[in-house]
Amino acid sequence: MAENPKDDLLQLIKRVGAFLSLKLSNFPLDMDSRSVGAIAGLAIALVFTWRLLRVPSEPQRRQSKRQAPPASSSGVSTAETVNASSLGAINPAEDSRTQNVIDEFFQPVKPTLGQIVRQRLSSGRKVTCRLLGVVLEESTPEELQKQATVRSSVLEVLLEITKFCDLYLMERVLDDESEKKVLVALEDAGVFTSGGLVKDKVLFCGTENGRTSFVRQLEPDWHIDSNPEITTQLARFIKYQLHISSVKLERPASNVFTVPSLEQFFGCA
Repeated sequence: MAENPKDDLLQLIKRVGAFLSLKLSNFPLDMDSRSVGAIAGLAIALVFTWRLLRVPSEPQRRQSKRQAPPASSSGVSTAETVNASSLGAINPAEDSRTQNVIDEFFQPVKPTLGQIVRQRLSSGRKVTCRLLGVVLEESTPEELQKQATVRSSVLEVLLEITKFCDLYLMERVLDDESEKKVLVALEDAGVFTSGGLVKDKVLFCGTENGRTSFVRQLEPDWHIDSNPEITTQLARFIKYQLHISSVKLERPASNVFTVPSLEQFFGCA
């Protein structure tokens, strides 16, 4: 039996759609924007070609009507007429199937969290981040003397950052026991096993100025903090800063972005 060219084209549209979806899910790792645009253009051309093929021409429909025999014709004539009419008719099931393929093909591809992290960090390779009020539920060094709790909502984002960036966590503590509580909390949350972070990259100091010194020595592309004074002091030394606070800075520098939480900056809240 000869294959239906419409079915062949439909299968080609499916394959192109699957290929483009795969490439977009890995963009910008696998392809540049011109390559994706070329494939998208090809796909659109295929869809319009399909639409032209599936719509019968007006002369064919009129000719079928003129050649229709009377009801008293023989059974053979009737069968031939039915076959001729079917050439210009659109199969509702086939039409619905095609439309579903087209709708699925043009459905927007949702970017992964990893792609969002890389895009928002502008391909920054080194990130420094304080712990209190950002990664931990606690907001003061005094609270760390009692307990340390990793915020579950920020964990996924934190792990994604460690995949693409050299991440350093830092905090001011009042004693050695607080340091141990923080490290245990991070370890229990899976930060050291699931991500690219090691304990040597968790830094502790006894003053806020100590954290400022850490950041300046490391020279990160991004620094994340919740202390407005430190954010302001570092604005002229660090390329980008993320200030975690529900209150915006009075006169923020152009390289400082204020958001209520780290996960909200990446659209996870």
